Amino acid sequence: MNEITAQHHARTQPATEGWTFLVESIRNHRTVGSIAPSSKSLASMLAAPLLERASQSSNVLEVGAGTGSVTRTLLPLMPRGSRLDVVEANTHFAAHLRRLVRSHPNVLEKQEQVRVHNLFVEQLATDCRYDVIVSGLPFSNFSPQQVEDIMGRYLELLRPGGTLTYFSYCGSRWVRTFLTSRPQARRQRDVKGLLNRYHHRYAVGRWTVWGNLPPAEVWQLRRPIDAVTSSAC
Repeated sequence: MNEITAQHHARTQPATEGWTFLVESIRNHRTVGSIAPSSKSLASMLAAPLLERASQSSNVLEVGAGTGSVTRTLLPLMPRGSRLDVVEANTHFAAHLRRLVRSHPNVLEKQEQVRVHNLFVEQLATDCRYDVIVSGLPFSNFSPQQVEDIMGRYLELLRPGGTLTYFSYCGSRWVRTFLTSRPQARRQRDVKGLLNRYHHRYAVGRWTVWGNLPPAEVWQLRRPIDAVTSSAC
């Protein structure tokens, strides 16, 4: 694929992402968690820690990438010598992401720096430690134990001083409290309480992104700089 064709393909991809996302949301709502991809505003906020690293080479992990709205924001920000691992458990989304990576103009000369993994983050076998982790997983759809396992895995994968960003939809917990069964409402409260404990210990920032459907709350957490790790990549 030449550069002109790749640029044209990359520009036309967003037009198909909405439909692909909607179809998979209907098929797998619990793991997709939304009916539309993240907006550019939300993607930019989630990618902000990488932008703050300026020209430093970085190891970046994106989890729950969907159709790639955040991936396409991350790719132009990757300095030379950086690495991006994209984790997506949905097979259809993973295939879409691989096509995106192959055709994206910012990846034409650095294919080896970007890898798409079709699995759950708990299954990711790597010795790499990441400077930035961006999570698009719908925690509100998971059990407290699943959220605990995922957050624990994120902290294992972060380098000391590394940053995790993730988001939740504004008001979704209150809506589900009134529209779901008591066990589901209790699960929602337990997940919220668990995440609050992580916020209390690790959070360094929180922002509301109104330019998203629905509006989203972005959290930024940081692994303590004095944490001990012996792995790198």
